[in-house]
Amino acid sequence: MTMPLVLIIDGNRAETRAQQQAAGGSASGEGYAAVLQTLKSDLRCEIIRPADGEVRLSRSLTDYAGVAITGSALNVYDGGAPVERQIELARAVFAAGVPFFGSCWGLQVAVTAAGGVVRANPLGREFGFGRRIMLTPAGLEHPMFAGKPAVFEAITVHRDDIAVLPPDSVELARNEMGLQAAEIRFGRGVFWGTQYHPEYSCNEIAATAIRYGKTLIYEGLFADQAELDGYADELRLLQQNPTDRRLSWRHGLGPAISDHHLQLAELRNWVQYRLAKR
Repeated sequence: MTMPLVLIIDGNRAETRAQQQAAGGSASGEGYAAVLQTLKSDLRCEIIRPADGEVRLSRSLTDYAGVAITGSALNVYDGGAPVERQIELARAVFAAGVPFFGSCWGLQVAVTAAGGVVRANPLGREFGFGRRIMLTPAGLEHPMFAGKPAVFEAITVHRDDIAVLPPDSVELARNEMGLQAAEIRFGRGVFWGTQYHPEYSCNEIAATAIRYGKTLIYEGLFADQAELDGYADELRLLQQNPTDRRLSWRHGLGPAISDHHLQLAELRNWVQYRLAKR
């Protein structure tokens, strides 16, 4: 029996991947693949990096069991070849009818490819943990959120907002910062996406805090480097002990962060309900 193969579209450029790894995190494509493989042991992943000009596939799009697109430090409204290559690739995935999932940048690319609008969030950056994310009535019934609490926290880093969803889309979750999850139907394809990062660990967002560093201080999220370093240290402690009551209380976190099974629900459900059909 042939093992299912998922195409991972790494949204970042090489420079950003290297900076994340230097800060103690993972390269975005490899990190995403590793998480998917914990959810389905026989899953194989192929990674491409179109932001660097790498768009060659080993087979036809229709031969993949699914396609997932990672987060990225890029912004779709900035344009340019690293962005446009990914939007065109997303349109091809939709046209092929392959099960499609995306986190953060992945959602923004899919929205743009299908005719929606992404903007810089007028409320500013959402960083660390997205709080009070609430499932809509459609989200409560949607298979992507099977087993997920109706209100939850999620690891996040973004400063963009879905201003207009494409036609034939369904908003699945939202908080005070904006839309947090959606299903998009376009062409022959169905996309499930989140504005947050279900694939991220606390270690990964700690590395992201270090990588962004001066930007987060400039934006007023941290007073200085010492405060930022202390925040990253607490995230690493949460990684070691996600049920630490003191840290969970300090950061306002519930079971969707402390329970790894709940944190990964969106990806697990995509693998179970979408990939299993191919």
